[in-house]
Amino acid sequence: MSETIPLSQARRGARGVIVQVGGLGQPGDHALELERRLLELGFVEGAHIELLHEGLLGADPIAMKVDDMRVALRRHEAASLTIRVEPVGEPVAVALDGRVAA
Repeated sequence: MSETIPLSQARRGARGVIVQVGGLGQPGDHALELERRLLELGFVEGAHIELLHEGLLGADPIAMKVDDMRVALRRHEAASLTIRVEPVGEPVAVALDGRVAA
């Protein structure tokens, strides 16, 4: 079973799927603006995400792959995103015609 965590708690190499954008932390204009900007950048529910790199000091900022693009965010911005973490090394079933089984 996979766990759900804020993206800000993920570490390098973590992979998952975005399950919620915004809705965390303090309500207000700043939170709504951040949510809007994240959505415009492609951080949408269902997008696949992989944490590629962490900054040297305080592991901030973090670089990630979101579907087919690469983006860097500060950890406090990443806290607005909730992901379902995929277990590392989980086998993937592939059918003979190349499709990935669910």
